[in-house]
Amino acid sequence: MLLTQPILWRRLLAEYLGSLLLAAIVIGAGIAAQTLSPGATGLELFEDAIATGFGLYVLILMFGAVSGAHFNPVISLVDAMFGGISWRDAYSYCLVQVAGCFSGAVLANLMFSRTAISISEHHRATLAHGLSEVVATAGLVMIIFVLARTGRSTLAPGAVGAYIACAYFFTSSTSFANPAIVVGRMFSNTFAGITPTSAPWFVVAELIGGVVGFALVKALYSDVTSREASKVTVEHALGSESPS
Repeated sequence: MLLTQPILWRRLLAEYLGSLLLAAIVIGAGIAAQTLSPGATGLELFEDAIATGFGLYVLILMFGAVSGAHFNPVISLVDAMFGGISWRDAYSYCLVQVAGCFSGAVLANLMFSRTAISISEHHRATLAHGLSEVVATAGLVMIIFVLARTGRSTLAPGAVGAYIACAYFFTSSTSFANPAIVVGRMFSNTFAGITPTSAPWFVVAELIGGVVGFALVKALYSDVTSREASKVTVEHALGSESPS
């Protein structure tokens, strides 16, 4: 690693907490929107999109200096492909991100007096949804790593939040763009849910989108360095400890 980073367990805790809160925001806002605006699907989607966009902005600011605020296995894996983190750390990030999103789904359900775990019945597996997830995920990867490459990672919190909020509307899938959140949303039979049978389709599409995004960044900027990739959201501020 070219940058000194906080010790691994602190980075994993940041990824877990960030993923938990992200899932709680997405699912909780969906439940609230469904309750406050029953039958008005467009308004429900708008309310969920706004909450998610602002939530991402705050979460990236909160945890970015510790772990890079990935909250997304695709971002962690692409970061490893660029050399920003080790593959071992990337796999560890992926595990805690999935665990965090599952925990966030349970928390959201409980906050709205729902059953802690309820399997979603919201089917989403169509070709259009799959294509949307490829596009949404590729765009997310490009935003994060182009900003890192051009020395503008401090803009990532706002840019990522704005992009995801926007992608709620320009993609038919409402832009999950994150395999961990797909897993979490299976466990809430609410507005934001997705059936277990649809989930694999989304995860595969998102992984393809990650590869597409990686290839496009390499095509635009062939000289992305591991130092730049290690600052995918904001530069690590806690530099007194060695990576474990």
